[in-house]
Amino acid sequence: MALDYNIIGERLKKARTDKGLTQEKLAEKLDVSIAFLSRIERGSSHISLKRLSQVCDILKISEGSILNGSSNDSTTYLSSEFENLLKNTSPEKQKLIYKIAKVINED
Repeated sequence: MALDYNIIGERLKKARTDKGLTQEKLAEKLDVSIAFLSRIERGSSHISLKRLSQVCDILKISEGSILNGSSNDSTTYLSSEFENLLKNTSPEKQKLIYKIAKVINED
Protein backbone atom coordinates (compact mmCIF):
# COMPACT_ATOMS: atom_id res chain seq x y z
CA MET A 1 0.00 0.00 0.00
CA ALA A 2 1.41 3.38 -1.01
CA LEU A 3 1.39 6.24 1.43
CA ASP A 4 -1.00 9.09 0.65
CA TYR A 5 1.06 12.15 1.51
CA ASN A 6 -1.93 14.46 1.05
CA ILE A 7 -3.81 12.69 3.85
CA ILE A 8 -0.68 12.51 6.01
CA GLY A 9 -0.21 16.25 5.51
CA GLU A 10 -3.83 16.97 6.41
CA ARG A 11 -3.52 14.91 9.60
CA LEU A 12 -0.28 16.65 10.56
CA LYS A 13 -1.83 20.06 10.00
CA LYS A 14 -4.88 19.13 12.08
CA ALA A 15 -2.68 17.80 14.89
CA ARG A 16 -0.57 20.96 14.79
CA THR A 17 -3.57 23.30 14.89
CA ASP A 18 -5.23 21.18 17.61
CA LYS A 19 -2.12 21.80 19.72
CA GLY A 20 -2.32 25.53 19.00
CA LEU A 21 1.00 25.64 17.16
CA THR A 22 1.64 27.83 14.14
CA GLN A 23 3.65 26.54 11.20
CA GLU A 24 6.35 28.97 12.24
CA LYS A 25 6.61 27.55 15.79
CA LEU A 26 6.59 23.92 14.65
CA ALA A 27 9.13 24.62 11.90
CA GLU A 28 11.36 26.29 14.50
CA LYS A 29 11.12 23.28 16.82
CA LEU A 30 11.97 20.95 13.92
CA ASP A 31 14.72 23.23 12.61
CA VAL A 32 13.17 23.28 9.12
CA SER A 33 11.84 26.10 6.98
CA ILE A 34 8.21 27.16 7.15
CA ALA A 35 8.02 26.55 3.39
CA PHE A 36 9.13 22.93 3.84
CA LEU A 37 6.59 22.34 6.60
CA SER A 38 3.90 23.92 4.45
CA ARG A 39 4.76 21.59 1.54
CA ILE A 40 4.52 18.59 3.89
CA GLU A 41 1.10 19.71 5.12
CA ARG A 42 -0.08 20.14 1.51
CA GLY A 43 1.31 16.74 0.56
CA SER A 44 3.64 18.16 -2.07
CA SER A 45 6.75 17.07 -0.14
CA HIS A 46 7.26 13.65 1.37
CA ILE A 47 8.11 13.37 5.03
CA SER A 48 10.71 10.85 6.14
CA LEU A 49 9.92 8.43 8.94
CA LYS A 50 12.63 10.06 11.06
CA ARG A 51 11.09 13.52 10.57
CA LEU A 52 7.59 12.12 11.14
CA SER A 53 8.76 10.66 14.45
CA GLN A 54 10.17 14.07 15.46
CA VAL A 55 6.90 15.82 14.58
CA CYS A 56 4.87 13.23 16.49
CA ASP A 57 7.12 13.61 19.55
CA ILE A 58 6.63 17.39 19.52
CA LEU A 59 2.86 17.11 19.00
CA LYS A 60 2.59 14.21 21.47
CA ILE A 61 0.70 11.98 19.04
CA SER A 62 1.39 8.52 17.65
CA GLU A 63 2.84 7.87 14.25
CA GLY A 64 -0.03 5.43 13.69
CA SER A 65 -2.59 8.19 14.05
CA ILE A 66 -0.86 10.10 11.25
CA LEU A 67 -0.14 7.14 8.98
CA ASN A 68 -3.41 5.24 9.23
CA GLY A 69 -5.83 7.58 10.99
CA SER A 70 -6.05 5.59 14.18
CA SER A 71 -3.57 4.47 16.76
CA ASN A 72 -5.79 1.76 18.23
CA ASP A 73 -8.57 0.79 15.84
CA SER A 74 -8.09 0.45 12.12
CA THR A 75 -11.89 0.42 11.59
CA THR A 76 -11.81 4.21 11.92
CA TYR A 77 -9.40 4.63 9.00
CA LEU A 78 -10.26 7.88 7.16
CA SER A 79 -13.36 8.45 9.33
CA SER A 80 -12.58 12.05 10.16
CA GLU A 81 -11.48 12.73 6.58
CA PHE A 82 -14.82 11.42 5.24
CA GLU A 83 -16.70 13.38 7.87
CA ASN A 84 -14.95 16.62 6.89
CA LEU A 85 -15.43 15.89 3.21
CA LEU A 86 -19.15 15.32 3.64
CA LYS A 87 -19.61 18.48 5.73
CA ASN A 88 -18.41 20.54 2.78
CA THR A 89 -20.34 18.65 0.09
CA SER A 90 -23.78 19.38 -1.33
CA PRO A 91 -26.61 16.92 -0.56
CA GLU A 92 -26.65 15.84 -4.22
CA LYS A 93 -22.96 14.97 -4.14
CA GLN A 94 -23.36 13.25 -0.76
CA LYS A 95 -26.01 11.02 -2.32
CA LEU A 96 -23.65 10.19 -5.21
CA ILE A 97 -20.79 9.41 -2.82
CA TYR A 98 -23.10 7.13 -0.84
CA LYS A 99 -24.23 5.26 -3.98
CA ILE A 100 -20.64 4.79 -5.14
CA ALA A 101 -19.53 3.57 -1.70
CA LYS A 102 -22.47 1.17 -1.52
CA VAL A 103 -21.55 -0.37 -4.89
CA ILE A 104 -17.88 -0.68 -3.91
CA ASN A 105 -18.76 -2.25 -0.56
CA GLU A 106 -21.03 -4.95 -2.01
CA ASP A 107 -19.52 -8.40 -2.04
